[in-house]
Amino acid sequence: MRRLALSTAGTLAPAFAAMTLLSATLPTAALLAQGSPKTPPAPLALAPAQFPPFQEATLPNGLRLLVVENRKQPVISLSLSFAAGAVQEPTTRRGLAGMMAGLLSKGAGTRSADEFAAAIEGVGGGFSASAGDDFLGLYVNTLSRDAELAFSLLADATLRPTFPASEVELLRTQTLSSIQLGKSQPAVIAGRLYKQAIYGAHPYGAEADEASVKAITREEIVAFHKAQLRPQGALLVVAGAMNLATAKALATKAFAGWSGAPPKSAALPAVPARTANELLLVHRPGSVQSNVIIGNTTWLPSDSRSFAATVVNEVLGGGSEGRFFRILREEKGWTYGSYSGLSRKRGVGNFQATGEFRTEVTDSAVKVMLAQMRELRTQPVPMDEFTKRKGSLTGRFPLTVETAEQVAGQVATAKLLGLPADYVATYRQKLSAVTPASAQAAAAAAFQPDKGVILVVGDAAKLYDKLQGIATTLRLVDVDGKPLTPADLKPKATTLSLNWGALVATADSFVVKLQGNPFGYQTTRLERDGDGWRYVEKTVLGPVINQTSVITFSGTGVMRTSKQTGTVQGQEAMIDVTYANGKATGTSKTPGPQGPTSITVNSEMPAGALDDNVVPAFMPIMPFAANAKIPFTVFQSGKGSAKNSGITVVGEEEVTVPAGTFKTYKATIDGAEQPTFFYVTVAAPHRLVKIALQGAPIEIVLAK
Repeated sequence: MRRLALSTAGTLAPAFAAMTLLSATLPTAALLAQGSPKTPPAPLALAPAQFPPFQEATLPNGLRLLVVENRKQPVISLSLSFAAGAVQEPTTRRGLAGMMAGLLSKGAGTRSADEFAAAIEGVGGGFSASAGDDFLGLYVNTLSRDAELAFSLLADATLRPTFPASEVELLRTQTLSSIQLGKSQPAVIAGRLYKQAIYGAHPYGAEADEASVKAITREEIVAFHKAQLRPQGALLVVAGAMNLATAKALATKAFAGWSGAPPKSAALPAVPARTANELLLVHRPGSVQSNVIIGNTTWLPSDSRSFAATVVNEVLGGGSEGRFFRILREEKGWTYGSYSGLSRKRGVGNFQATGEFRTEVTDSAVKVMLAQMRELRTQPVPMDEFTKRKGSLTGRFPLTVETAEQVAGQVATAKLLGLPADYVATYRQKLSAVTPASAQAAAAAAFQPDKGVILVVGDAAKLYDKLQGIATTLRLVDVDGKPLTPADLKPKATTLSLNWGALVATADSFVVKLQGNPFGYQTTRLERDGDGWRYVEKTVLGPVINQTSVITFSGTGVMRTSKQTGTVQGQEAMIDVTYANGKATGTSKTPGPQGPTSITVNSEMPAGALDDNVVPAFMPIMPFAANAKIPFTVFQSGKGSAKNSGITVVGEEEVTVPAGTFKTYKATIDGAEQPTFFYVTVAAPHRLVKIALQGAPIEIVLAK
């Protein structure tokens, strides 16, 4: 305590005294005469990165043990890795490895899921498990005094998971919800379809879908665990305040009786070889921006060109000093950021360049990205730029190996990928040895703008013509990857056949709950408006949203006007659109990260289309039934575009809300921006009693 006080008290005073002494002994003019250095000092020779000592051993059962001892803090980190990722899954059971990993701590040994969580959280530690394409890993972090518990929990999760049926079903539900949510997120859509495009039938190109997740049984999870989680070939890394002898003793005790090797991997399909580039345009109606990925497959992890490719990628899009960022954001103002990266896998890796751009500049941005990739393939990087970007890489590297846990992670990754033993220790020196010539050669191999994939997720109705000619071929698909034709870009008129005479005036009040707590309210009112109807909806969500929507329509559901006023996160939100003579005209202002975006609406209005804000008003007279699909066309008044939509009933559920308990149909809105479940009463008129947003802790429940 005394030492800390002296250090704190002495920080400013000596510096102030030294400045006073300097000003007294050296006149100001003399200081100015010396001037500032004209050139930076010569860089010091690169010293090897200082790693904490690490040691290796192999247990009698074949488990490899790596210990990285670092006693700066009284903590330990354990990670146990297996070559049991998605590549080991049956083709009809995508998601099996991930589900198995997610269940390892949901009941293990003699502990239930809650007891397992309480055991690790009770000592201030943490446990997690996850599966990637190549590997499955379990991770435990605790204080070193709780090392025995850490090893015990790790062993229970690895050797003795119980896979309770209730936990299997809960995880299945969560996984399906996550998949559904991903279908509404452009970045997720882009990543999924990009993998499919470059890897084809190879497992790296596959992802779990609803069908495969629904088909996975508990018995298959148990069998996959039994076959894949074996000690031979696995790697246990222990980092922190522990030596090899202690780690070996604890591991031997914890994993006693564990033996065996995983089954031999089946031969994998070859990665597609492209001879020309392809533009894959993914139609997401109404998108105001495009998500772009340009990329291709590269090479195996041991390829010696990886160091040079890392440097030239830093030049292209490795960060805020990369060319993509400087040109596309700082010079053009087309994006928040554009980057590139190299993905290393146990098999063939890939390169990808990414960016999100406004729809109207998407084609120009893609052309700039391709041009920069081509330039680096054919021209050496100017020495000044090359030196700065390479220096940034080598300078940052020591920050990635400051702790024993970081070093252990780096070394473990290298070992799992089969890289040389000195890979991490000599990494900085090998980066430093890269020359402009070797970087150009690596760029020519790693960047394939004319033999790769250009993937664009956006409103294809506005992009299709502008993107013609950029690639050898242009393929049009929907967000599920299903083929489309240009004719599909124009929404087909779908008119709801409803009993308009059954529509009656209503008024409902809802409570908005955030994580179960009241956060705002929503009121809806349907009332007569001359020979038609007026639907009024007011929503207040704490300080975030305060807006009112008013939609008018005829007695037979023909849209007339859509008006919206209010604020979203302090920004003005406004819609003023009139529907007449097959046209939608007006203006809208939509809040966004860079401020409100205003557009002029002047679009065709398909016959029978509904304003997207009025759908709840029509639910009371819609033909709800078990497994019903109710198609219709909506006009997005805030975006000025129409799209095909509809309601799909996915189940029945008894729902309790403040207004009472109701037997309901559980339904979704097809193509919604945010995947959402709507609950309407089975009994007609179908009253909306609950709205639940997938992936967000928000519910809107009927209050009275």
